[in-house]
Amino acid sequence: MVKKSVPDWLNSSLWSTAPPPTSPNEDDDDGRPIGKSSSSDSAAAPSNSSSSKSANTTATPVRQQAAVVPVRPEPPPEVEIRDPLSSSNNNVENGSGTVEIRDPTGDDLSRKVVNIVELRRLASQGIPDGAGIRCTVWKLLLGYLPTDRGLWSSELMKKRSQYKHFKEELLMNPSEITRRLDKSTCIEKDESLPETGVVLPRSEITHGEHPLSLGKSSVWNQFFQDTEIIEQIDRDVKRTHPGMHFFSGESQSATSNREALKNILIVFAKLNPGIRYVQGMNEILAPLFYVFRNDPMEENAACAEADTFFCFVELLSGFRDHFCQQLDNSVVGIRATITRLSRLLKEHDEELWRHLEVTTKVNPQFYAFRWITLLLTQEFNFADSLLIWDTLLSDLEGPQETLLRICCAMLILIRRRLLAGDFTSNLKLLQHYPSTNISHLLYVANKLRTQPAR
Repeated sequence: MVKKSVPDWLNSSLWSTAPPPTSPNEDDDDGRPIGKSSSSDSAAAPSNSSSSKSANTTATPVRQQAAVVPVRPEPPPEVEIRDPLSSSNNNVENGSGTVEIRDPTGDDLSRKVVNIVELRRLASQGIPDGAGIRCTVWKLLLGYLPTDRGLWSSELMKKRSQYKHFKEELLMNPSEITRRLDKSTCIEKDESLPETGVVLPRSEITHGEHPLSLGKSSVWNQFFQDTEIIEQIDRDVKRTHPGMHFFSGESQSATSNREALKNILIVFAKLNPGIRYVQGMNEILAPLFYVFRNDPMEENAACAEADTFFCFVELLSGFRDHFCQQLDNSVVGIRATITRLSRLLKEHDEELWRHLEVTTKVNPQFYAFRWITLLLTQEFNFADSLLIWDTLLSDLEGPQETLLRICCAMLILIRRRLLAGDFTSNLKLLQHYPSTNISHLLYVANKLRTQPAR
């Protein structure tokens, strides 16, 4: 077989990370499963680029079964996150000669009809954190807001009212449902009786309303079936980004934020019985709620739970087959998606692909399962995850294709270390991806789109 040559642009030192100095504790066994991250996330806001990854999260969906390779990850170095929108196209010079960043809300977002194509182009380069730009742009990119600004108010009112109805219907305790049914029955009987004041109405409990009923239509039977999922959601939500005050702690705001995440996941599970809740969905939900809850407009921030729910549904619609165990081996399941990643790497860097999968026999499922199902939320700190999501959500081809290119770029960026490693060292490296410059990573990913495979 003729060995394919490595593209010249891959041989540049820019694409590789120098191997770190050998640490005497590199092979210490701390007994952690590969589905969890052990470094702490001290960021309280996405603008902190040096914050580390979330700790003790139950990130990987419980269906994953892979080898346990413990490692003690190195603390990430300081990485400066620059505003990608501060390029020459978005900068203006004022009278004093200084350069200012032009607020995109003064251009595309202020138009009567938003140019979604131009908005996707700008968002793919990164969205500034301030002025509530990201929360509005994400809602547009996910189709939650129409491009016509004149329809925003009515659409938001309709959607938020619909979510309120979902909560009232799906989060109500069965005893409250029975009480309301009983009250309604009593009122009907009272209207049919003569007003003698002697006969007292007596409530009748139907079979479906009895707490011991096993019928499929019984509200109590359904309640007990949901209890296990609700308890799992509660445990996972409490472990969501424990290093961020926004989600963790006993403050009133943190408690309220966790309650909102829990409500969204419960409502989603009940409305989607084919998927229900899969461990790790809380990690996908967290960035959406964080962004929407920090909207500078108080009205929008107060309705962040409703807005997050619909955007979460829309985002997950492109990945829902990855969470359905029955589809794992189908052409739309998670294994097929991982195979596509493997094929993409082979097309662009066959030498690296051969070393990983043939020579060292590193199965892509050992690392790519978590990368793909959790949309890279566990591989980078929270601030960097938001920048990656700006690109994921803005791609016209859809987030899945962009996600695969980013995953492939992650492998290429550390190719020299991977080519020099064996099974154990490579698996450790891929399960605990090193800190990197996100703008550079996204540049390489975009290069894979335009660079023809060799």
